[in-house]
Amino acid sequence: QVHLVESGGGSVQSGGSLRLSCAASGYTVSNSCMGWFRQAPGKEREGVAGMDLNGNTIYAESVKGRFTISKDNAKRTLYLQMDSLKPNDTATYYCAAGSAPWWRLLYVYPYNYWGQGTQVTVSS
Repeated sequence: QVHLVESGGGSVQSGGSLRLSCAASGYTVSNSCMGWFRQAPGKEREGVAGMDLNGNTIYAESVKGRFTISKDNAKRTLYLQMDSLKPNDTATYYCAAGSAPWWRLLYVYPYNYWGQGTQVTVSS
């Protein structure tokens, strides 16, 4: 049984940083495609960052240069380092696991497994 559990969310001021973690159990992170998504109230879920099994990454234009996706295969953990946070980054952040070419990893459809989400709130 696959479980993805996010942590690291919280409240920060604009310009601050947070690092989200996603611990995977029942799933091999090292040979999987994984991604981070976010959903703000009243909005659709959007892809933030994705990484394929070869380490290729893709980012949403809105977070390029500020967010970094990475993973620790030994710890079976996916990370999202978020710097220079802005109020419009406020959302619930989800990690997901699936399979697709890296250029499709910002779409929802390739992902089979999802975490429960962690809240990120950025105040101005």
